[in-house]
Amino acid sequence: MATWVILPTYDEAANLARMAQALAALDLGLRVVVVDDASPDGTGAIADALAARDPHLRVLHRNGKRGLGGAYLAGFREAIGQGAQALLTMDCDFSHDPGSVPRLIERLTEADVVIGSRYVREGRVEGWPPHRRLISKSANAFVHALFRLPAADCTSGFRLYRREVVEGIPWERVRSTGYSFLVETLFWAARQNGVRIAEVPICFRDRQRGASKLGWREAVYGARNLVRLWLRMRTIAAARHRGPV
Repeated sequence: MATWVILPTYDEAANLARMAQALAALDLGLRVVVVDDASPDGTGAIADALAARDPHLRVLHRNGKRGLGGAYLAGFREAIGQGAQALLTMDCDFSHDPGSVPRLIERLTEADVVIGSRYVREGRVEGWPPHRRLISKSANAFVHALFRLPAADCTSGFRLYRREVVEGIPWERVRSTGYSFLVETLFWAARQNGVRIAEVPICFRDRQRGASKLGWREAVYGARNLVRLWLRMRTIAAARHRGPV
């Protein structure tokens, strides 16, 4: 199965080359598309240099910091256009261990979406300060309260999708651009008939190089988008219940 890794980057000059090397060392025939949002630290130039040496790596340059969701979507379109059969999303900062990728790929033989999960048995988080743990736990509790999604870790960005699932998501209805994009994507994936969602325990380690992009402001903005999605779905459900007038 042709698997493409989607790597959104913004100021990841300290990590990108190491991540590309780590993925190549897995010897799984992975292809990588780096989606760089005009990183001021030169990440885009590093990506171009890597692509010049490695035919398995492609680069998409976007003008300015335009959000995680848009970066993933651009990467999905590029990979599918190149024939991807499975699409893996992960962070470039090594908080998602590339050594866990083979286990996600193996699990895809019996699932349609595989989540690298912090919140299943044997999953864990290392190196996070208390406020980061609080944000993550609160976000997952909030998502479960709204949507009752069939996963313990609904906000993990470490995911492997079958191509058909990605193509089946109504992207024109996805409103989020930041981290809540991950929840919206899972929501629409789970609504597809017969989609099987599995979770693989991972150890999520806080980044060692560079700065985190997640804070309370992003969390609040994401929560607002999810409440809007919930309200839209309630309105649609109510209209269906009433039937034609």
